[in-house]
Order: sequence, then C-alpha cells, then structure tokens
Amino acid sequence: MNDASAVHDTDGLPLPRRFAAVAAILGGGVLVVLDGAIANIALPAIAQQLQATPADAVWIITAYQLAVVMFLLPASAVGERFGYRRVFAGGVALFTAASVLCALAPSLPWLVAARCLQGLGAAAVMPLGLALLRFTYPRRLLARAIAWNALAVAAASAAGPTLGAFILSSASWPWLFAVNLPIGLLVLAACAGLPSPPRSVLRRIDVWSIALNAGMFASLVLGSDRLVVHPLHGGALLVLSAVCMVLLVRREMPKAAPLIPLDLLRVHSFRISVIASVCCFTGQMAALVALPFYIQHELGQSAVTAGLLMTPWPLAVMLAAPLSARLAQRVPSAWLCAAGSACFASGLALCAFWPIHGNAALPIAVFTSLAGFGFGLFQTPNNQNMLLSAPRERSGAAGGAQGTARLTGLTLGSLLMSLMFGLLPSHGAVHWGLAVAALAALGGSAVSLLRSPARADLA
Repeated sequence: MNDASAVHDTDGLPLPRRFAAVAAILGGGVLVVLDGAIANIALPAIAQQLQATPADAVWIITAYQLAVVMFLLPASAVGERFGYRRVFAGGVALFTAASVLCALAPSLPWLVAARCLQGLGAAAVMPLGLALLRFTYPRRLLARAIAWNALAVAAASAAGPTLGAFILSSASWPWLFAVNLPIGLLVLAACAGLPSPPRSVLRRIDVWSIALNAGMFASLVLGSDRLVVHPLHGGALLVLSAVCMVLLVRREMPKAAPLIPLDLLRVHSFRISVIASVCCFTGQMAALVALPFYIQHELGQSAVTAGLLMTPWPLAVMLAAPLSARLAQRVPSAWLCAAGSACFASGLALCAFWPIHGNAALPIAVFTSLAGFGFGLFQTPNNQNMLLSAPRERSGAAGGAQGTARLTGLTLGSLLMSLMFGLLPSHGAVHWGLAVAALAALGGSAVSLLRSPARADLA
C-alpha cells in the first residue's frame, strides 16, 4: 500500500465513534432544515392566533433567513478559532433553546426575535457540519458522507410540509417548535462523539468585519426583496450592500485567514465550484417559485396537486445522491458536475417549453424528477471538490463558502422571479422564469467544465 492510501485509511474517526459523530452532524442538519420547512405551513395559523397581518407574519420566515445569511461566514470563522465541535454543539444548543422560546411566544415580536436566535444557531450548524464531515470520514469515503448529508437534507425538505400539516391537524402551532426540544437534546448528546480538529492559529475575530459582513448580506436580501415594489428603497439598500462589500474586501484582503474566504477563491478549482453552485441554486429557486404558479394557474390544478407534482424533485435528489457518490470515485468530478447540471437544465427547459395537453400530471412529474435527479448528481461532487480544494485547517471557511454560495443563489433566483412577475404578465413570467432557470443551470454545467478533470479529482 502506498503512503497516500495509508493516510486515507487512517484519517477520520474509528468506526464506533464515527457513528455517533455522523448522527450528530446529520441530526443537526435535519433539525435546522426540517424546522425551516415546517414553519412555512404554519404562517396562516400563527397570524390568526397572534392577530398579525399576513405581511407581518412573513417576518417569521424572513428573520430566520436573514440571521442565517448574515452569520454563516462569521460562524465559520468562530469555529476555526475556538473549535468546530464546540461551536457546532453551541449552535445546536442555541437553536434548541430558541425553539422553546418560539413555542412559548405570546406575541409576534417575541416570535420574530426567537426566530432570529434560531437563525444564529443554524448559521453555526450548517457550515461546521460539512467541515466536521471531513474529519469524521476517511478521505476515500468523503463523497459517500457528503451524499448521505445531501440525502438527509433532501428527505427533511420533502417531509417538512407533510409533518407540519400532520402536527397542525391535531395540535396548535407552538408544537411545531416544541418538537425540536427532544430532537435537539439527542443531537447534543451525540455531539460528544464529534472529532476535535486543531484550532487555527491564524484566525483572529474582527468585530468590524463581522458587522460589515452582516450589513452586506442584510442589505442584499432586503434590497432584493424590495426592488420591484419599492425601487428607490431597494436600490439604496443594494448600493449599501455594495459599499459594505468593498469595505469588507479591503479590510480582509491582507489577512492570512480572511472572513470572506478570499484566499480560497484564489484557488481555481474552489472558485469554479462556488460559481457553479451559485448558478445551480439560482436555477433551483427560480424554478421552485415558478412551478407552483405554472401548475396552479396555467394548468388549473389545485394547491395539493401542485405539492404532489413537485414532490418527485426532492425524492429524485435523494435517489441521485448515493449514486453520485459512487460515480465520484470513478468519473472526474468536472464531468460529473457538468452532466448533472445539464440534466437539471434539461428538466427545467422541458417544464418551460413542453406542450402539455390533457392530463399534465405525468409529464410534469417526469420533468421535475429529471431536474431533481440532475441537481442531486451535481451537488455531491461539487461540494466534495469545494471541501477538498481547501486546506484542512480552512475546512470551516470552505463550509461557510458552500452555504453562502447556496444562499446567494437562492436570493438571486428569488430576485429573478420577482423581476419576471414585475415586468411580464403572469403567463409570460412563469415560462420565461423557467427558461432563465434552465439557462442558469446550463451555465453551471459550462462553468464546471472549466475545472480540470485531472485524475487528482478521483480522490
């Protein structure tokens, strides 16, 4: 056995402890994804009980998303400085405690504040869970670990609305948050088995950089949301976001371990993976916004039918994730990512342009399955390449970059559909939105091919 193979067989955790670590990482990911998926369905009930308008109730979702996007990169930096395991477990504890506060909320402001705390906890769990996978599994099994992580997240996303509806059918909305308490306690117990990677000696926590980062992403999300309805207000927020970004880059550029992973973005393979991820998540969000309008308004189906016709998407992601992990050991990741995102784009293009007559259920289910399968095929090798392109001591930053790329793409996709609905009639907006989503996914395919398909990718 050569030296490289020996290293690959001995790194990671031994098997008995590895099971506890995987339970903690996957359990933490499922906890935050499931909560986000089931909270949406409760908005009407929460608004009615707390005597809030629907527009105000949306802040229950917006507050959570804002907190996550504002503190993803700072949480990664704190994890590198003080230890991945400690900060990950702290994020789980904060999320669980905030869930109890959500369940006890007597008013909307209380609930929105508690959701902000949940977002802070989720911002630590998401990137550091991916970083901890690198120290939990041997390198030769990392693709399989990332695939299982993607499968668990897809399963939680698919099960969230159904679970939320089931809870609301027999209990009041606070129980949607109260169920997080036993799950969170189990995850916290499993955190004892997590690895303890060495802390970064280069990392320094810069409060001003954290403030600029928070201002940049908060202004970007809020400005994107208001751009169509309030162009001046939205435009001013986007300008503020750009100013914060310039100041942040200038402040962080000289540092050896910058808050924004500028050092990692200089690595060609890492940079390509980030761009491809933004492209594909842009296409995903645009499609997930456009498809319900297409199915209900254009095809005349009910909301329940629309939900059923979109269910094959996450199911196909779950099917593709383990297959992608196996293929990643045999096929250069550049080719696999390109093929997956091309398949993703094909499914979206068929949704946009296929002439549907009569029963629409079968073709829509086939097209969304094709899109989900392609997305699942793309995601595992792209995340693996992003993680392995970074030095081990910068795994937290790589996880933060992956989460930030995802959230940036989701924001761009949402903004894209807002612009489409603002500029075009509903019928044209839906079809053009799906078409542009397909082009974004195709862009991810083209960008992936720019990464060298060297045999080094077959780690």
